[in-house]
Amino acid sequence: MSSKKSLRVPDTNESNLTSTNTDKDLLVSLLDKLLEGEQQNLFAQKTEMGGTEAYVSSVTIEWFANYVNFAANLPLLQDKYNSQTDNIEIDADSIDEIQQRPLDWSRQAALVQYLASRKHHKFPPVLVVINQPWVDNLIAPEWDGEGKAIKSSSNFTPIDKEGKIGVLDISEKNVTIYALDGQHRLIGIQGLIELLKTGQMQRYKKDKTPYATPLTLDDLYDQYQVSPIYLQNLPQEKIGIEFISAVVAGETREEARRRIRSIFVHVNLMAVALTKGQLTQLDEDDGFSIVARKIAVTHPFFEQKENRKPRINWNSATVANKSTVLTTLQALKEMSERYLGQKFPNWKQEKGLISLRPENNELEAGIAEFNQLFDYLASLSSYKIVEDEGTPALRRFSFEKDGGEGNMLFRPVGQVALVQALGVLVFKKGISLDKIFKKLRKFDKQGGFSNIEFPNSLFYGVLYDPNRKRILVAGKDLAARLIIYILGGMQESMERAELRKDLAKARSFEDKAMDFQGNFVEAKEVGLPDIL
Repeated sequence: MSSKKSLRVPDTNESNLTSTNTDKDLLVSLLDKLLEGEQQNLFAQKTEMGGTEAYVSSVTIEWFANYVNFAANLPLLQDKYNSQTDNIEIDADSIDEIQQRPLDWSRQAALVQYLASRKHHKFPPVLVVINQPWVDNLIAPEWDGEGKAIKSSSNFTPIDKEGKIGVLDISEKNVTIYALDGQHRLIGIQGLIELLKTGQMQRYKKDKTPYATPLTLDDLYDQYQVSPIYLQNLPQEKIGIEFISAVVAGETREEARRRIRSIFVHVNLMAVALTKGQLTQLDEDDGFSIVARKIAVTHPFFEQKENRKPRINWNSATVANKSTVLTTLQALKEMSERYLGQKFPNWKQEKGLISLRPENNELEAGIAEFNQLFDYLASLSSYKIVEDEGTPALRRFSFEKDGGEGNMLFRPVGQVALVQALGVLVFKKGISLDKIFKKLRKFDKQGGFSNIEFPNSLFYGVLYDPNRKRILVAGKDLAARLIIYILGGMQESMERAELRKDLAKARSFEDKAMDFQGNFVEAKEVGLPDIL
């Protein structure tokens, strides 16, 4: 019997999968050949919006630092270019050519610290412009007889039928690239690369004047406990990037300049900064913001209740006279900072830098302390009558329409001043909240926080400006010192003398001062109020 060789019929799905894998392998091979290294070509997708073509891709942050220039490096701006600040000097000749806001070099260290210390750091994509040497040479063959470009300054090779996906030529010999939107991200990334390569990075003031001490890798190791391996991997992380052409076919050079400048303006107009209140709502690193949010939604004094109007303005930093809210989230955050900052000084960060989220046990302790504080504050008679009278009547000054109590406890500045003083008394002077509020309740019942627009008030000229008849925000710290004094927390004679001098100055008008009886006297005759 003759044997027959069995034939296996390929499964249709298996056949399709094999074909798909073959196609993928072929595509990979073709792309590898086309790209020839990230420093020469980029795989990109072509987009179009508002008549402007763009090419979207991604690059390593090291490539971004090395190959993207500041806008001030454009040849047409070179005459006014300041190499010390990387900015354009604005004068009558250059004002029409300015395409970028001045760089703020004081932000560089903060951005470097953010990238290096935050595990979940993220920069949004940057917008850059591709320029070629011929763009700045009006006799180059790429311009026609009417001064219009016959080609684009971007060399894009499509690899699909619709021309939407392809390879963008970014080779250094052919193009120069500058940041249209993202210059501060550029200085931050450049600073990081410099720090990793040399071990230190020069800190600068806003105008690029150097500080005496640089930021070093040892600073990062000590302050943020980051590992060397983690830092060395950062340069290969990728950032999104969108390329637009300095010139497109059919444009004159002036039309191209105007288009680029217009795009820059539009990008920045649309990028509206978050308010301080919104930042406090979102910040998951700043301990003071976290505590403020927690108290705002959980403490009975603030939490939203049925048939009760909201007591917190979540966005604005101010409270209007007619507003029914009691305070703002931003004021709560500042109260948290000035109160808990006495107990947790490590929560504070250098100005311009980003906070490190405190440990959970510290956050829980901070929330407990702040919660207890508002338990005591809610016991003040001024706050007990809120349900009956409402905040507008308690906030308004006596001379305003419908009159009012002029109570500083219904103004964010007054709230912050009081809580700042309490932080010093509790955490620096060691005085208990029980002892403090026994005095404050009596002071409040006697009208100590009310009618601050009258000379007999402790806060006249301090939190109230009698000349302009409005709240005086600048007197917040002086008000806090006065509260510390009347609560028995100021024992040093020199400190008292300084307080007396500052209070007399605050109550002075030209060459005379107002005493607590409403009489004009010599400044030296304005003494300190009685201790409670």
